[in-house]
Amino acid sequence: MNATVLVVDDEERIRSSLCGILSDEGFRVLATGESRHVLALIEQERPAVVLLDVWMPELDGIELLRRIKRDHPDTQVIMISGHANIETAVAATRLGAADFIEKPFSVGALLASLKRVLGRDSSSTHGASDLSALRENVSRIARTGSRLMVPQRTIARSVVLGGQGLHSGLKTGVILHPAPAGSGISFASLAGQSAIPVRLENVSETGYNTTLSGKGHSVRTVEHLLSALHGLGISNLRIQAGNEVPAMDGSALEFCQQLLKAGIEDQGEQIEPIAPARAIQVGENGESIRIEPAEQLVIDYTLEYPPPIGLQQVHFELTSPEVYLKEIAPARTFGLVREFQKMSELGLARGGRLDNCILIDDEKIVNTTLRFADECARHKVLDLIGDLYLLGRPVIGHIIAVKTGHSDNLALLRAIAASS
Repeated sequence: MNATVLVVDDEERIRSSLCGILSDEGFRVLATGESRHVLALIEQERPAVVLLDVWMPELDGIELLRRIKRDHPDTQVIMISGHANIETAVAATRLGAADFIEKPFSVGALLASLKRVLGRDSSSTHGASDLSALRENVSRIARTGSRLMVPQRTIARSVVLGGQGLHSGLKTGVILHPAPAGSGISFASLAGQSAIPVRLENVSETGYNTTLSGKGHSVRTVEHLLSALHGLGISNLRIQAGNEVPAMDGSALEFCQQLLKAGIEDQGEQIEPIAPARAIQVGENGESIRIEPAEQLVIDYTLEYPPPIGLQQVHFELTSPEVYLKEIAPARTFGLVREFQKMSELGLARGGRLDNCILIDDEKIVNTTLRFADECARHKVLDLIGDLYLLGRPVIGHIIAVKTGHSDNLALLRAIAASS
């Protein structure tokens, strides 16, 4: 590599270390610890990438990032920090940072970030930035011999979303980055080296949410984001996150909207869906979930609660991103007042607010107007579509679920994995 990298950090030890590492990798490296020199250096040297520390004397790194993107919008900036959090990372990415790495980071994580940033424009073959183009691609299922294949996709540019964790109650966020074909979906810490692949074996909790854990890092409440990715046919993505994915409005709608706004790109390669050849069932008729062979993902879900929820039944066929966006993505999470009280005692649902969940007491819905008459059952379908993506690939089959939740979904996934 002959690209020029400008290192901006007030600690001489870090500047020296980064200069040595990057020079050994073939980069042309410049370095400064003075904020006031940065814009002039960029104007004179035209670096491809700036490694910028968040905490700089004289001029804060976030403000310096703002000025760099104002004066040199094509210059890529990777933010580095030893004292930041996901809120800072989200703020930096919204200002145009190409990536954010937390100190102490590994050499591998740094070089991987540089590779992603420098190669971002050549990662895909063509884009599908609107639903009409995406519909044609996502619904395209090809047969190679006896195998079903679907196109692999990622997003065209990074996406940032901030909000509050439903269970932690803390401000949190996610940064969604394009990822190369074949890499799958993973959740990474800000330091970058503790990525958790979205796979069944990394599920650590399925009580009131789905949690992924690995390498000392856990991410809670991943199901709504995974549902959006499954519904839109996105197969490769690197997600930087704190300890919980933000709840947004309690549905998958805003995730979908931001992913579509970023643009979804066909990567020119294919992936084989999970398509069980025989029926598999977990549980009995009172509470059961079953998958049968089918030509696409079809879900029949039955929900039964005491009034005012009552009996709700939903039939859904994932024939296109449009139908997912219209029929499933807007359905919000729900809970009974007494359930939220119980979860509060367990240290959960601290972020449940009047605008990110449907709250129901013994007589009525107390805080909102329903988007669908059967919105509670539709949200169960939303969760199920997200949990299915824990197999690491799209799923094709007819699923019949009766009064099930995350734990039941995972039991079915384990049975599917054991049968393949």
